[in-house]
Amino acid sequence: MPAVPAPEPSPALARFVDRLDRITAIPQAAEAEVLESVVAAMRQLVAQDDWLDPAFTRPHPEFYQQYLLHADPAGRFSVVSFVWGPGQKTPIHDHGTWGVIGMLRGAEVGRHYRLQDGGGCLPDGPEERLAPGDTAVVSPTVGDLHVVRNAFDDRVSVSIHAYGADIGQQRRHVYDAATGAAKVFVSGYSAPAGPTPQSGSSV
Repeated sequence: MPAVPAPEPSPALARFVDRLDRITAIPQAAEAEVLESVVAAMRQLVAQDDWLDPAFTRPHPEFYQQYLLHADPAGRFSVVSFVWGPGQKTPIHDHGTWGVIGMLRGAEVGRHYRLQDGGGCLPDGPEERLAPGDTAVVSPTVGDLHVVRNAFDDRVSVSIHAYGADIGQQRRHVYDAATGAAKVFVSGYSAPAGPTPQSGSSV
């Protein structure tokens, strides 16, 4: 689906975007250094829950929502809010780039997976629960396959994600748990609540 214009950033979001702009401007920066810097910036961003436009926190009854908050014009990074309705979850999927997740509101549970040689996807470690202020990372080098779900069956959760690409335009994959078969998808972005109808996100 086509990208939806991002909102005017709040001061907190603008500071975060500025930090990501400076982090991703460093030539040949090692991924580990980038992740460390983005995690530090993300922790500061999600330490307060008073800055996100309510239009980008609203759930859909069937699909979790992926709202675009900022897409770097050069395609170096993007920032999105993920809004999880009660009990909503992703399939097993990858990202093809680094990502940093920060929990803003509620809680989510993630679990990494790995492809086994004979086919299929196996859990790779225990589930990880993120509470407000917590962060997690993904990337092809540190672990890129995972499943994420709302930790609650009776309330909405919201997390903020930063990626090393325009994630809504990135070619990614969902995986069949039994066979390991991969299917290409491009997620696009959910439309913000308001005059434009909402649309679901694939992952």
